[in-house]
Amino acid sequence: MFRTCIYCNRNLGTNESVEKFPVGRRLAFDGERGRLWVVCERCRRWNLSPLDERWEAIEDCEREFRRTRLRYSTDNIGLARLREGLELVRIGRPLRPEFAAWRYGKEFLKRRVRSIVKSTALGVGYTLTSFLGIFFFFFSDENSKVIARVCDGEGRRLRIVRKDLKELQIEPGDSPEGWSLTVPHRPRERIWLFGRRGRGERQLARLEGGAAVRAAGHILPWLNPFGAREWDLKDAVRLIEEVGDPARVFATVPGLTGVSRLTRMDSRTRLALEMAAHEESERRALEGELAALEAAWREAEEIAAIADALLIPKDVDEWVRQRRGGERNE
Repeated sequence: MFRTCIYCNRNLGTNESVEKFPVGRRLAFDGERGRLWVVCERCRRWNLSPLDERWEAIEDCEREFRRTRLRYSTDNIGLARLREGLELVRIGRPLRPEFAAWRYGKEFLKRRVRSIVKSTALGVGYTLTSFLGIFFFFFSDENSKVIARVCDGEGRRLRIVRKDLKELQIEPGDSPEGWSLTVPHRPRERIWLFGRRGRGERQLARLEGGAAVRAAGHILPWLNPFGAREWDLKDAVRLIEEVGDPARVFATVPGLTGVSRLTRMDSRTRLALEMAAHEESERRALEGELAALEAAWREAEEIAAIADALLIPKDVDEWVRQRRGGERNE
């Protein structure tokens, strides 16, 4: 079993996830054609594995890829990251997409616990020093606190303050995504006591595409400050599953026929929008990496096809192709 890259002669590393093939930190596999590569972390070249070491390893890779929910796919290639750190690149038709709701359960629970503790502490403090507490709240101008900074499509920074959240709106749009986000913001900010406060007359910016998704991901947690109970989270996940794709949730918000303020939406919808925004942001961030992987795979496949043709008789290759086709039909 080889352990160094044939192109740069660097060590390929090891993994503990694929018992039959403990080499490499990124494995690429094509179950239909019977290919298995180790992608070098240093030079990013694809090292084709020997024939006698592939089959069981490919089955293990397929099993681990299907088991994890932290995965992204295009029409030809998919990428999954296992908890152990191994990355799997799957070549072939994409699997049915799965929404990784398990990633958000702990986050919303922590947020809920923090809000309860904070509310209790503030309640006790206001009870003991009600006058001083109320005076401090207004004197510190907490409603003007800058809670998020986002950028519009031109890279201009928008400062969002707490009291403007009620003006945050979503509406149908002519963009490819089918929706747009109207964001209230302030032109400048200044330091005041224990934080920064927005200053200047409130302005509105209409965001679309990636800018709208990123802005929603930053702002929505402030609209869901109390996190979520288990049944609330299940309702939000069910809403996303009904739509079928996190990217389409914003364009298919229940009752979205015109301008809708996010503060007036029910908690289930706001939770679903927050989860969808984070999923879509991650997908957009990985699109470039998946495109580069697909280009590298096409180059590696040409070499692999030639290499395997020199070692495998045509009748054996045909038998493998028929066997793979029979497994898919089952």
